[in-house]
Amino acid sequence: MPVTRGGRKKTGDDPQRRCIATGAVQPKAGLVRFVVDPGGTIVPDIAGKLPGRGIWVAADRAALERAVAKKLFARAARQSVSVPPDLVAATEDLLLRQVTGLLALARKGGKAIAGYEKVREAAVAGSVAVLLQARDGSVAQMARIRPPKGENAHITCLFAAELGLAFGRENVIHAALAAGGLCERIVEEATRLAGVRDGCVPGGADPSGPGPEQIGVEDS
Repeated sequence: MPVTRGGRKKTGDDPQRRCIATGAVQPKAGLVRFVVDPGGTIVPDIAGKLPGRGIWVAADRAALERAVAKKLFARAARQSVSVPPDLVAATEDLLLRQVTGLLALARKGGKAIAGYEKVREAAVAGSVAVLLQARDGSVAQMARIRPPKGENAHITCLFAAELGLAFGRENVIHAALAAGGLCERIVEEATRLAGVRDGCVPGGADPSGPGPEQIGVEDS
C-alpha cells in the first residue's frame, strides 16, 4: 500500500534497511542511521550523509534503548565501539533541530504560517496540507481547528516553545504547512521525532527484537 506523506505517494521502490533492534525491514525514512566515527564512537547521522557503513535503527524510543542496552551497535559494526550514555537523547535533539530548521526554511519560503487566525483562515480556504499543533496546548485549543483529512496530516510532537523557535516567536500553538516545498520532508522528520519521543514503532515492527541471525548492517 502506498503511504501518503505531505501530499506525495510513497511507493514500494523506496530504499529499505533492516533495523538492528527489531529485525524489521522498512523504508529508510522510518529509521535513523548511525555510523562509527574515527574514534570508534557511535554517532547519529540524521541527514544520512556521514561516511562509513550505516547502522540502522527504527525511529522508535524502545528500539533505540534496546540497541544501546543489548550492545547491538557493536554486534552490527563487528567491532568494539563506544556508545554515549545520552545517545537516545542526542538523537532526539538532532531530530528536533532538523524539524525546526526545516520549518524555519518553509516559513521563509512562504509555505508555513503560524497563529490561530492565519491558520484558521487557511484551513477554511482548504489550503492547509498539514496542521501542526503544540503538544502542550490545551484540549480546547487543539479542538479549535480541525486537521485536514489524510495520513500524517496532523503533527503534534513539538512543544509550543519549539514551534515558536521555528517561527521566531516565544510560543506557537497552531501552525500549518502548504503542499509542496519542504512539506514532505518536514512530515518525514516529524514522524521520526515523534517515534523517538513517544515510542511509536514505524511500520508496526516488533519491539521485542530479532534473533541473532537477524542482526546486521546495511551499506549507506
